[in-house]
Amino acid sequence: MLPTKTGVFAEAVADIRAALKKHHLATTFSWQDVAQRYRRSRVGAFWLTINMGVLIGALGFVFGTLFRTPMQEFLPYICVSLIFWGYISSSINEGCMAFIGAEGIILQVRMPLFTHVLRVLYRNAIILGHNILIYPLVLLAVARMPSWHIILALPGFVILSLNLLWIMLILGVLCARYRDMTQVMQNLLQVIMYLTPVMWMTRTLPEGISRLLLELNPFYHLLSVVRDPLLGELPSATSWMACIVFAIVGWTAALLLFGRYRHRIPYWL
Repeated sequence: MLPTKTGVFAEAVADIRAALKKHHLATTFSWQDVAQRYRRSRVGAFWLTINMGVLIGALGFVFGTLFRTPMQEFLPYICVSLIFWGYISSSINEGCMAFIGAEGIILQVRMPLFTHVLRVLYRNAIILGHNILIYPLVLLAVARMPSWHIILALPGFVILSLNLLWIMLILGVLCARYRDMTQVMQNLLQVIMYLTPVMWMTRTLPEGISRLLLELNPFYHLLSVVRDPLLGELPSATSWMACIVFAIVGWTAALLLFGRYRHRIPYWL
């Protein structure tokens, strides 16, 4: 007998609640992941910050020159864009492998499956914490002061992370069953990056198609709610509403999928 929707929701919520209650497991795993990757390095995870800083400086100079945009305006823009796009893309790509990468733990230790999704998000949040240190240095380099809007970046980050979690949960389940989905998502994210204003600014689009292209791109809204406050601007009400709708619809779909197939994940591994 197939479980009802209520039962499916209940099972998914129970697993997520248990994972949140034991959140120390995910945080411990994520810290170990980062530490193990750079365990013999003197600089440690700050190599990621150095690499990101070099990339921001190079792309800022090249694209700022091509687009003839003042460096005081363009360098902070591409800095925040690349840092948070890295958080988005890495979380989604690694979210595809959330259950596959934890195969040994899942098959040997009984713990909430959602813990492995949280582990991936926490790990990328730690890396984001290292990379965001570049932001004040860029502001200092271009002699630009942050505005009070910066405090709105915190709720923007929360709604962004909530949306990433349901995306990662859905992809983690699908990729555990269909392994080719991992490669599909990697290629798709590369295309999405060029369609999203990460390395280019919205005003460079032709007037006729600019708004339509942006409004239909969910990643533009997810990026805007956290990027705009850091650049001294208020995120549009449209972006906030879009992110909230994405979260509600996405979590509903994720709970249905996860509750329906969570017991099959160990067999798929």
